[in-house]
Amino acid sequence: MAEQPTISTHLLDALSGQPATGIPVRLTNLDGNVPVGQAITDGDGRIRRLLEGPLKVGRYRLTFSLNGAFFEEVAITFVVDDASRSWHVPLLLAPYSLTTYRGS
Repeated sequence: MAEQPTISTHLLDALSGQPATGIPVRLTNLDGNVPVGQAITDGDGRIRRLLEGPLKVGRYRLTFSLNGAFFEEVAITFVVDDASRSWHVPLLLAPYSLTTYRGS
């Protein structure tokens, strides 16, 4: 049986070039403001399956609890317009900058 589509993430420390491990991440479905998953990044800086339950079309927010010297928390809001495929939202971190993109 094929795995159901999900939402995943990957955090990289751009300064060190290493994965950002041990970072708590929450996933919220904003259509109803319902928490739908939470986990901590693994040794590779990944959370391979963050969504607890079936993926639905809608607006979602990933919240990363960084507790860094400058960025304490980062929230990324995005739209899932196709629930038949998985969505990957990476975050690249540096002490005073960050970037994200729609991964594959």
